[in-house]
Amino acid sequence: MKIRTILSLSLLLVFCGGVSARLGGILKSKGAEKPPAASNSLTITLPGKVKLELKKIQAGSFLMGSPAGEPGRANDEVQHRVTITRDYWLGTYEVTQAQWEAVMGDNPSGFKGDDLPVEQVSWEDAKAFCEKLNSDSSIKRPKGYRFDLPTEAQWEYACRAGTTGAYHFGSSLNGTQANCDGNYPCGTATKGPYLGKTTPVGHYAPNAWGLYDMHGNVWEWCRDWYGPYSGDATDPAGPSSGSYRVIRGGSWFRDARLCRSANRYGNSPGDRSGSLGFRLALVPVQ
Repeated sequence: MKIRTILSLSLLLVFCGGVSARLGGILKSKGAEKPPAASNSLTITLPGKVKLELKKIQAGSFLMGSPAGEPGRANDEVQHRVTITRDYWLGTYEVTQAQWEAVMGDNPSGFKGDDLPVEQVSWEDAKAFCEKLNSDSSIKRPKGYRFDLPTEAQWEYACRAGTTGAYHFGSSLNGTQANCDGNYPCGTATKGPYLGKTTPVGHYAPNAWGLYDMHGNVWEWCRDWYGPYSGDATDPAGPSSGSYRVIRGGSWFRDARLCRSANRYGNSPGDRSGSLGFRLALVPVQ
């Protein structure tokens, strides 16, 4: 019986390969609710034949927010159950400068580079990008879906990819797993690097759903107004009004605790900075 078990495990490891090894590490940790479903890719062609890839995120339920004992936790991260009832797509990468320029015709970024995330964009700018895509009949998308920013719940659900820990890769961060200020690590991590600038999208390892830079690099605008959670919810879209829009994921400029999956912050929708960018979503038409 022992020999049969060992052989079965060996065959499983050989079959799964490198990608499954990363996923296995996530599922063995305390931070996993269930095995994440596989994500299918969708590539859209922007003007100038510039490509933008998205991953399909399957509907499901998850714990949004953080447990009381999580290092770096803030009071606005009250843990609650959220159910996402419809599939959606989310950008594999943060929107790059090449993609922004293909659609909008300019490049406002301070750190220049086609593969760097676009920054110096406000919430209003990001929404204008989405609406320009929606109004372009030459850009194909799935029937019943529109381009938009993700809701805060859609963002965190995608970031976690089935995990419940501080980060999709574990419980601590020091700047080696994501682009943040490693002088201020979180969890059990020791001091790490501080680059002082953005890095090309996809520079660090993705989460189990194939999404890159969900932690660090640039803050990502979400659709919602910032406000307190209202408890367990289905397809929440945030408060009906407010003064600030939600940003998620932390940035190259901020310490590791602000890059946690549950961390949330609010910025004026007209704010622009070298650490503010966004990630495109394809969401169901309401």
